[in-house]
Amino acid sequence: MATTKRERQKAARREKLERQQRQQQKRKNIRRGIIVTIVAVLVVGTAALLFSGNKKTTTTTTTSTSTAPTTTTTIPKSFAPVADPSPAGVFGKAPTVVVPPGKPPTSMELSNLINGTGTVAESGETVKVQYVLATYSTRKVIQSSWTSQPFSFTLGGSPPQVILGWEYGVVGMRVGGRRELIIPPSLGYGSTARGGGIAANDTLVFVIDLLKVTPPA
Repeated sequence: MATTKRERQKAARREKLERQQRQQQKRKNIRRGIIVTIVAVLVVGTAALLFSGNKKTTTTTTTSTSTAPTTTTTIPKSFAPVADPSPAGVFGKAPTVVVPPGKPPTSMELSNLINGTGTVAESGETVKVQYVLATYSTRKVIQSSWTSQPFSFTLGGSPPQVILGWEYGVVGMRVGGRRELIIPPSLGYGSTARGGGIAANDTLVFVIDLLKVTPPA
């Protein structure tokens, strides 16, 4: 009789222990399920942020000559010559840029300081140039590719890779040539102050050497 009672007690303890183990396992499964759900939400959310971020940053720029405001200005057929051009200097050596005295011109001016003899730059081609930039607001040089490396871009890119003054002013240059451009705000950066010496509604003075022209592939 006693033996039967002890067996019943043992069986009861085993059942109780098994019940506790099942409850612990159930709680573990619930916690595991919650953790898996949280991780899945975090992974999906992170992926969404990354892809949406990529969509916002697809447009890049290289130098201050890019990121110009979009305009619908018609390309002029001709430009007035620079009234007071900078010294011609020597092709392949950094030029001296002189901002003309007085008020800036209201329309674009263009002069060839050195006539090139090589390939003509045309829309759709990639050009490599050296340039120096001065502004009317500072009346001094504020940027020069000669201190770093030549700058390359495609003429007539969509969207434009450079300001419209460059789009219009570099076309027709020959390799080996040096050209001065005086660019009003409407063909430059407009009312946007770019910093580094480029003020709002600034007029820009560029001297550009054309090093290379590469036809489209």
